[in-house]
Amino acid sequence: MTAYVSAFDLFSIGVGPSSSHTVGPMWAALDFARRMSASGSLTLVSRVGCTLYGSLGATGIGHGTPDAVVAGLRGLSPETCDPSDVRLAWTNFPAGDTLQLNGEHGVAFSKEDIAFAPRTRLPGHPNAMTLTGWAEDGTVVDEHTYYSVGGGFIRRDGEDAKLSTSDFPYSYADAASLISLCDENGLSIAEIARLNETSVRSEEDVAAGLDAIWDAMAACVNAGLHSEGTLPGILKVKRRAGVIRRQLEETEAEGHRELPGEWLGAFALAVNEENAAGGRVVTAPTNGAAGILPAVAMYWWRFLADSGLGAGNAVTPHGELVGSALLGFEQGARALEAGSDLDEEQTAEANRRRGIRRFLLTATALGSLFKANASISGAEGGCQAEVGSACAMAAGGLTAVMGGTNRQIENAAEIAMEHHLGLTCDPIGGLVQIPCIERNAIAASTAVTAARLALRGDGNHYVSLDAVVETMRQTGLDMSTKYKETSEGGLAVNVIEC
Repeated sequence: MTAYVSAFDLFSIGVGPSSSHTVGPMWAALDFARRMSASGSLTLVSRVGCTLYGSLGATGIGHGTPDAVVAGLRGLSPETCDPSDVRLAWTNFPAGDTLQLNGEHGVAFSKEDIAFAPRTRLPGHPNAMTLTGWAEDGTVVDEHTYYSVGGGFIRRDGEDAKLSTSDFPYSYADAASLISLCDENGLSIAEIARLNETSVRSEEDVAAGLDAIWDAMAACVNAGLHSEGTLPGILKVKRRAGVIRRQLEETEAEGHRELPGEWLGAFALAVNEENAAGGRVVTAPTNGAAGILPAVAMYWWRFLADSGLGAGNAVTPHGELVGSALLGFEQGARALEAGSDLDEEQTAEANRRRGIRRFLLTATALGSLFKANASISGAEGGCQAEVGSACAMAAGGLTAVMGGTNRQIENAAEIAMEHHLGLTCDPIGGLVQIPCIERNAIAASTAVTAARLALRGDGNHYVSLDAVVETMRQTGLDMSTKYKETSEGGLAVNVIEC
């Protein structure tokens, strides 16, 4: 059995504000509607309902969970829908209107058909929901319970989580076996991930898919940097990324040096403000922590990729590969080696693209360890499971594109995760805003620091990544439920909502 989770499962393009409370429930509702359609029972249904248990019931309204359920029942997919069709889908549902299940069968529906049961926790997972379809005479036509297990992944009661279950050629169970696998085959961590991906997709499709993930991340950063105003919700939080962008651009226009560290924070704020607004975002590996990887990757792209600090990803003017940190996607390598077909700017762009693929694949291999051996769900493990995992993935990815060895990559991930142990998830008002948005900016900075520390060492360190992952798991089990995305403890009860 392998811990590896495909990059195209771990990084999914969806909507905000939460992977576990918005994206997961939307997938569950869509799956429910599709199952009834496929079985032929859809036309027998005259009414549908949903009960949200545990954390989904406690903070669902702040996370847009009932809106996501209604959108999913309508047949909308998080990956392809217009985010505006999800926002307020339940909140502003017209009284007396019908709901088109899977876009093909109208049934009676009212806002009261979604019930909240925050005090009831099902044994399968803190994020649980039951969807029911009734016939006109009140008999149950179909009913399924789903668990939203973090990162947008769902599991129907009695089944395993919906993942790409292919038998990958390079299997590993933990960080130690991953490093041994790399040593035995003379491969980098990113190359292990790439070969797993290309066992089920073509080289070209993997490269294009990773590029699409990065393009969505970059678009989210750009959108957040160019938006101002107030975020939705009772807190009336003001967007800051756009204001900071203007301030930094003014500083640079006056001839002052660029401020990479401040841009790093702005990139993270931009993504999480877009997420809080219900915009298009890449789950990485969750929505609550979605700003960390894009921020660190954009930091590398803008400030390091073409500098001496990114020398591990350099190409000669003739397109020859230099440095162990380059990822050898064959199509890209052939294009670079053609040389004459690419001008200097195009070569730099191709080079950066290759670095981002390496960054994402390295992050995928590391993120898989947290998903398999601990958790990436805030409702299950606290914010250490979300922000801590994302920080470790980003630190490892940055170390990889900076030319780090496999052991330095593992060290960077360990440093990043170690300093998030015990971090609670207590969002004020049940919104993914305070402290979530700032927390991503701080974690992005921690990821960069962890990478720099690891690159200054030789990869040998006292605490292993596996020990930290296991500690995170144990800490999550020991953590009081009220500190795990229920808004029943911490900041959520000590700060007055106004």
